[in-house]
Amino acid sequence: MNAYWLEQTEADVPEENDWLSANEAVCLNGMRFPKRRTDWRLGRWTAKRALSATLDVPTHTQAFKKIEIRAAVSGAPEVFFDNQPAAVTISLSHRAGIAACAVVMSGVKMGCDLEMVEPRSDAFVVDYFALEEQALIAHASAADRPRLLALLWSGKESALKALHEGLRLDTRSVIVIPCATSFDLQGWSQLRVRYTGGRSAGERYPGERYPGDRYPGDPVFHGWWQHANGMVRTLVVAPPPDPPVRLRISVYVPDAASPCA
Repeated sequence: MNAYWLEQTEADVPEENDWLSANEAVCLNGMRFPKRRTDWRLGRWTAKRALSATLDVPTHTQAFKKIEIRAAVSGAPEVFFDNQPAAVTISLSHRAGIAACAVVMSGVKMGCDLEMVEPRSDAFVVDYFALEEQALIAHASAADRPRLLALLWSGKESALKALHEGLRLDTRSVIVIPCATSFDLQGWSQLRVRYTGGRSAGERYPGERYPGDRYPGDPVFHGWWQHANGMVRTLVVAPPPDPPVRLRISVYVPDAASPCA
């Protein structure tokens, strides 16, 4: 399965809002706080740029207005084109003025995340990471510890998005298992994420032999991670995806220059 990846920065977003649908413009106007508005616009712009490339939609204002990203009841983004549901799944993430959008061309479970590499306390590790993850962190070098923490946390965020649950779930019920933890590798590396059914840490199901056993039917996600420029990127999908494909995008044509204006 192909998964597509695009990143954009705040500098890429047009100053005008004429590329938003009417409903999106109403939503934006209802936001009070500048940072929330900036992040939201960046996420919508990145999604429309990614979708225009994967759905072969012209890159001008009137076409972008037909692409609408709506929030489902769970909060997950859903794509509509010309008011009709589009047969794609997307996931969005933004951090430090950068947004990422991942796209798969079917209705599967998928999530993506960007995470900055930064120091985190021992208390954070104990509160939010499963015992298997804590053991992995304990064996990491001082240089790799913050990068590994960012990787594990980002993988959790991606899986929680794929589950359409977000941080409503106990983060210790999502266990991230990198297939490699070398941060000197170029490109994408594989990872696996096991979901323990939302059970609290230490809670067991009937017939469980060992704490942390996967309950039959609990989902396992497969995905990829990458570390570059002080940031970790993760993508998880069920069923397993091929390595993410970086999208090439064409020049956006504002309404004034569009032949459809």
